[in-house]
Amino acid sequence: MKQSTQLLAGRRIFITGAARGLGLAFVTAVAEAGASVAMADILEDSLQQAVSDLQQRGFNVTGFPLDLADPESIKSCADQAIGWLGGLDGLVNNAAVTNSGGRTSEQLEIEMWDKVMAVNVRGTWLMTNACLAALRASGRGSIVNLSSDTPLWGAPNLLAYVASKSAVIGMTRSLARELGADNITVNAVAPGLTLVEATEYVPQARHQMYHDRRAIQREQLPEDVCGAVIYALSDMSRFYTGQVMAVNGGFVMN
Repeated sequence: MKQSTQLLAGRRIFITGAARGLGLAFVTAVAEAGASVAMADILEDSLQQAVSDLQQRGFNVTGFPLDLADPESIKSCADQAIGWLGGLDGLVNNAAVTNSGGRTSEQLEIEMWDKVMAVNVRGTWLMTNACLAALRASGRGSIVNLSSDTPLWGAPNLLAYVASKSAVIGMTRSLARELGADNITVNAVAPGLTLVEATEYVPQARHQMYHDRRAIQREQLPEDVCGAVIYALSDMSRFYTGQVMAVNGGFVMN
């Protein structure tokens, strides 16, 4: 997605879950908009390939390993990213466990529930905390939390993921109030079902349902979500906080 203006020129942005899919699309769009980007992911080989590809295009990016289930990994990764960037203006909490679907509430295993909550909820919380001092120092800090439109309509057979992404919305609103005095904005982006590697497990029937019930009836692509993220990181949104941007072609009208 080519940005027509350098809305993020000079910005220092940290994006998790950045090796592929939505995260990589965000990194590309943010770099095209003029920012330096620290990328983090548990998929180290994919991460290094993505970094190499973007550096070859002339973008100022680098990558760091991250396991959101491990509090020590979170702190180490955040410290390295902030150190490389020389500060921090924006954090995009994108990394998440997604392939927990296809089971009813009664079929869902406790271990899967705990894994999803540890990564999607606790990991988002701990990564945010690890970045707060740098975001405060920026004076124009922005946090963008990736939620999902699934809690907005109550997607069935996806309980752990839906519950985790609902928690992300709640955390976004609470943190927006906590951090407003520090001039830090906190917003959530809630994409619909997007064509990325992480959604390959989703049954075709659900892809078709999304397609047919959207106001804009076509498949949702990663680049469709990038504009909302750029807006939330930019000076255009300095008085916009605690909000949920449902980017889903009108499947859910929030």
